[in-house]
Amino acid sequence: MRVLVIGSGAREHALLLALAADPAVTALAAAPGNAGTAAVAEHPGLADPLSACSGSLSGATAVVDLARRWRADLVVVGPEAPLVAGVGDALREAGIPCFGPSAEAARIEGSKAFAKDVMAAAGVPTARSEVVDGPAHLDAVLARFDAPWVVKDDGLAAGKGVLVTAEYDDARAHAMAVLEAGHPVLVESFLDGPEVSLFCCVDGTDVVPLLPAQDSKRLGDGDVGPNTGGMGAYAPLPWAPDGLVDDVVATVVRPVAEEMARRGTPFSGLLYAGLALTSTGPQVVEFNCRFGDPETQAVLALLRSSASSLLLATATGRLSAEPAPTWAEGYAVTVVVAAEGYPGAVRTGEVIIGTDGDGVLHAGTRRRDDGAVVSAGGRVLSVVGTGASLEDARADAYRRIDGIRLPGAHWRTDIGLAAVEGRVAVG
Repeated sequence: MRVLVIGSGAREHALLLALAADPAVTALAAAPGNAGTAAVAEHPGLADPLSACSGSLSGATAVVDLARRWRADLVVVGPEAPLVAGVGDALREAGIPCFGPSAEAARIEGSKAFAKDVMAAAGVPTARSEVVDGPAHLDAVLARFDAPWVVKDDGLAAGKGVLVTAEYDDARAHAMAVLEAGHPVLVESFLDGPEVSLFCCVDGTDVVPLLPAQDSKRLGDGDVGPNTGGMGAYAPLPWAPDGLVDDVVATVVRPVAEEMARRGTPFSGLLYAGLALTSTGPQVVEFNCRFGDPETQAVLALLRSSASSLLLATATGRLSAEPAPTWAEGYAVTVVVAAEGYPGAVRTGEVIIGTDGDGVLHAGTRRRDDGAVVSAGGRVLSVVGTGASLEDARADAYRRIDGIRLPGAHWRTDIGLAAVEGRVAVG
């Protein structure tokens, strides 16, 4: 099987590594890829790479043209923006199997208000919310919620459009900034309890869950600082209640998939349920329409069955005949190494030492003409460790980081630590 992966981050690097380990895969390509993916996949290039990443119509055409030229048997779309813009539709119309939903189905991530409407119709538990589309009613809406306030950009914000704060002025300022950018605002009630990320392959009707994971969105140790695209993750969850995955599939994922199908927009691809395990049970924080980053790096590090078979079965509506995924014993931990200034303005072009080791996945990197690997984004690397215990996996990840040199780099030192120390409480 020839598989083309669209994207340039550590999530795509993780997908490529899982596919490279699959004997059924005879050729791999990444577009546009990064300095690390070049070691496992061809970089055939796109006619319009910037548009392809942003998901514009010209980008969709470029992806289809590339898939045809490269003779792809399957295209896996990593980022959300191309999916929301219809890259999946363009590929399917060209007769090319695509792992990733249609533009209509991708609205489950592209519009939080749409996701809330789907959840309400499906009877899925989630936070109370109101949409604000202009400043005139903002104060009245905020007044109907108690602290801490949860204020979200209704559109795509790469995981950084959410503010959770006990300060009214900060909540209002964030909402105004989103409105001034031309996006509606979603104000939600706060959900207590630890968060869980559950990835599920969905082919329109059937659902196959992967391992549950937990990511860390806040910039600093102890979950302080601004939200980011994700600073680390671990899988599976030693503290998860028995039957959690089956419960979430039955009460959240399957009802949403059935509601999407009822609306005539069946979901095909990776449905990511972000959950809070509250005192009254799991409630949905958000849905994503693709693999999450950095959880993917931890989850796929433990996959032992065929990645290509699972993705192709999802893309072609054959999940019911696909064997359940099999997993390695033990745990995986991902730690994100970020550039100086992240999540704000960052320094790029810095030479990175130690990028070729096992478990070092590239995100914001590029290779200079002289062969040096340099930083090219905010989240530069994802470093993955594995072990028989979560403590061992943590130690393995941080040991690997010791061999990396990037001026101004920073990372969290506590990914998975609360779980190791038994400080994660459910209910």
